[in-house]
Amino acid sequence: MMKNIAAIIPAYNPQQSLITYVHQLLATTISRVIIVNDGSDQKYADVFEELKKIDCCLVLEHGNNIGKGGALKTAFAYVMEQRGMFQGVITVGAHRQHTLQDVKLVLTMTKVFSEGIVLGVRNFHSSDSTFLSYWGNRATSLFFEILYHKKLMDTQTGLRFISIKELPWLINVNGERYDYDTNMLVAALIRKCPIFEVEIGQLRIKKNTVIQYDEITNAGSIIAKMLMNYLNPRKNNE
Repeated sequence: MMKNIAAIIPAYNPQQSLITYVHQLLATTISRVIIVNDGSDQKYADVFEELKKIDCCLVLEHGNNIGKGGALKTAFAYVMEQRGMFQGVITVGAHRQHTLQDVKLVLTMTKVFSEGIVLGVRNFHSSDSTFLSYWGNRATSLFFEILYHKKLMDTQTGLRFISIKELPWLINVNGERYDYDTNMLVAALIRKCPIFEVEIGQLRIKKNTVIQYDEITNAGSIIAKMLMNYLNPRKNNE
């Protein structure tokens, strides 16, 4: 029988649609949704107040904006405190970039992979994908492969299932912002933690929206961070 899985959503200035999305997530096999309000502007306070009213939804608060990596670590620490309650966590975007269908697909795969990290990898060949996001993703994946000798289709995806066993070391991986996503994978490889990939649906980007926490960020800065971490691993080796 599937044990409890908590969905973790780092949220910075989320839209009203997040409320509906949380209800939809709780209608799946997810037993708890943990949202980290990462120092959102005051005008989004009503969204978080509504979220707090939902059964099985918890809102953790950061006084100021720390970044996606910091928000994930806050939630990981909370889950670890609930000893034995969860089998694992699934990290999901706050701006509905991960459809319910994609989340369910990754959840289904957790029945097969009970340990390690399962990545929901995006299809960059879709019509929503821009030339830059396609080649940015190809470049980061290729660079990752050159440095770490592991081929991963999508090193920046935010849709990930992580087994409860991996959380204690993940909290010590460096990176407070989007670089944490890649650092997590590097640390997993060093520790020989299994990484699995599940191809999810089309890449979805709402036109003309600024997604603060999207995984499609500047490929150049991701590669620069990756190279810096490669040359100076420090905490990633912990």
